Amino acid sequence: MAKLSEIKFVIFDVETTGLEPESGDRVVEIGAVKAEGTNIIERFHSLINPGVSVSRGAFAVNGITSEMLENAPPPLEVIPRFMDFIKGENALFAYNANFDESFMKNELKLINEVFPSELLTIDILAMARALIPNLLSYKLSGVAKHFEIAKPQKHRAADDVEMSFEILQKLFSIFKAQGYDEFSYICNLFCIDKQVTDKAISERIAEIEEAISLGVKLKIRYFSVFRGEFTEREVMPLEIIKQEGKYCLVGYCHLRAEERTFMIDGILHLEIV
Repeated sequence: MAKLSEIKFVIFDVETTGLEPESGDRVVEIGAVKAEGTNIIERFHSLINPGVSVSRGAFAVNGITSEMLENAPPPLEVIPRFMDFIKGENALFAYNANFDESFMKNELKLINEVFPSELLTIDILAMARALIPNLLSYKLSGVAKHFEIAKPQKHRAADDVEMSFEILQKLFSIFKAQGYDEFSYICNLFCIDKQVTDKAISERIAEIEEAISLGVKLKIRYFSVFRGEFTEREVMPLEIIKQEGKYCLVGYCHLRAEERTFMIDGILHLEIV
């Protein structure tokens, strides 16, 4: 099982002409860092001229003007270079990953390419919400302030990925401090690919159903997204239920000495006792 200190990954960020790729908004800047463990080993950056004007709203955030893009290369040149940059890595990370990935998928579609199905994309924002609950702000700058990262957020791709890298290292450290250093745990909790998370949940359900049929206890490693809390428990599984669209394990928890409900997507590891 790959350790967080061993994985090779890319953090990327895009700046755009607006908020909705389905309405014609386009990518005007890509920034990325390639890392191995705690070290950045390569960087990628380019402005892009998509032939679409930057909206006033986007300019107010990132400061990129249409004039700045006049001599920038077109998407057909930049997007394939970026895809070559990320090829062969274990995962992509992004802050608010659904936004960035939706724009990348749209750009690829426009040049008759597709986003690699085998590439995992993990949301740093979701990690921050789960691991440091009750912050006043989960904007990139707010999380950086919490971790005392002394850099202003510039809302430019190259700068934001550097800040995201530092935040991600802090979030990795929270996992490691609890004794959880496996990359698979991060994937199961924070990957935005529903097929990946559904597969992990299905495997957990099959193991729990086996334990119920045998009438045996389970030892589980559990992460509560609501409390940002890691625990190890022994549970006598009783049934699997669905609450608000989520599969849950109902069982007698020996740690709390009472019947408890555990969200199955928060079970990082389980084994029959």
